[in-house]
Amino acid sequence: MKHCSMIAGIALSLFAATTASAEWGFSSSPTPNAFIQTNDSTLELQCDRIRFAPAGYEDSQDIVAKQGFSIRFMKNGTTEAGSFQVGRENAKLQIVDNYPIEVVLENAEDYEFILGQLAANATVNLSMIDQDVTYGIFDLKGSSAAIKKLRATCGKSALKSTQYEAPEGVVYCGGGAIKRQIEYAILDAPDGEWDAVVSVNGKSTRAMTAYSYFGNSQSPEGFVVALLGEDRSEFLVFNQGAENWLEYGDYRYEQCN
Repeated sequence: MKHCSMIAGIALSLFAATTASAEWGFSSSPTPNAFIQTNDSTLELQCDRIRFAPAGYEDSQDIVAKQGFSIRFMKNGTTEAGSFQVGRENAKLQIVDNYPIEVVLENAEDYEFILGQLAANATVNLSMIDQDVTYGIFDLKGSSAAIKKLRATCGKSALKSTQYEAPEGVVYCGGGAIKRQIEYAILDAPDGEWDAVVSVNGKSTRAMTAYSYFGNSQSPEGFVVALLGEDRSEFLVFNQGAENWLEYGDYRYEQCN
């Protein structure tokens, strides 16, 4: 839900959070992204999704449990220029790589609105829906230039993505509090550097293979290949005798089919 009207004089309860003072940057490889990173939190904008790593893992769990949060765009410390409420009705939220929150908007116009507001305002406050409880506040200095580069790299539409069919083959199951089912396939016709596709709970993303992932160090026994996802996820595939398993984040996923 977007709110574009000017709302002046809103007092924010910012005792528990301070504005991140680092400037925005841009990286074109391996996944184009505009980002700001502080000592305890990170906000990253990719071509088709947002990643937010709050100061504590409990905040990530809270956002996923509530399936939503509010993005409040501030002209200054006390004036709200607009807001966007992320929720089940307009986005998919999940914890990725065991920590950051990943937000994939259903509508391209919604993501364009968010990018435009981030480029035009002074700070952004990521907070609990309908409450003055802040997950993170970021300075937007330099965001306009970084978002401009992101849009140029991603294409005319900042929400440009390719859908890939989920692979069929060995299925790996496991995880901690969040259970995952993971599959992968090596593509017969690579899409540039992306020569594989990985599916996590039915959601697929491109990946590149790395058979010398450990550099000059000896590979662990049973190592087959590393899959480096376009979304910066990393999967290590192993096979030893009759055993097949995959390592993702801090967890080992066993073959379950």
